Amino acid sequence: MDTSTPRARAREQTMRDVVRIGREHLATEGAAALSLRAVARDLGVVSSAVYRYVASRDELLTLLVIDGYDELGDAVDSALERVDTGDHAGRMAAIGRAVRAWALAEPATYALLFGSPVPGYEAPAERTTGPGIRVAARLVEVLQDAWDAGAITVSEAPVTPRRLSRDVARIRREMGVTVPDALVARGMFAWAALFGCVTWEVFGQYGPDTFSQPGDLFEHHLEALAEAVGLG
Repeated sequence: MDTSTPRARAREQTMRDVVRIGREHLATEGAAALSLRAVARDLGVVSSAVYRYVASRDELLTLLVIDGYDELGDAVDSALERVDTGDHAGRMAAIGRAVRAWALAEPATYALLFGSPVPGYEAPAERTTGPGIRVAARLVEVLQDAWDAGAITVSEAPVTPRRLSRDVARIRREMGVTVPDALVARGMFAWAALFGCVTWEVFGQYGPDTFSQPGDLFEHHLEALAEAVGLG
């Protein structure tokens, strides 16, 4: 966005305010109850004015989805900056801890990204896929680096059935990696399992009194995920 003029800077600030207020309403009202009229009220403008910035409730949800994905991706990137690139297991653990910390701090936005779909809303893939796979891309980088360094040993034979191998080959091309089928499949498992573990904690699926410190269990999960991809 061009911010070289006062008008452009004012518009950019208004958009930031819309997203900020939208996330506040997301936390208090839930995604299904988001209202542009309510956002306009808290923004201090008439309801018709907000439509100059955000065309619809669905557009607001899309902005919140992108903002959430980017904030999560930034948290993961920041965590990885503090880990040596040769410490593959440490990098994988840092990704997991960053995801968990962000999710626990932003449960409403996490629920928008990874919880139940919002009735009547479908996120536009052309705008949300890139931000949405940032964490997965970091996991892929770790696995590729570990493979290149000889830190992981897996079969280099194609996975079965053949249609799965074709899917894996497409994913490999899209992600720009050269690791074997088996490691791609393990990476998909690690991605799904990491968010599954975080989801269970964020949504209280363990129950309120099962674990005195859920973080202790999560650390065991991180060790298990590292072992699952061959970094244990």
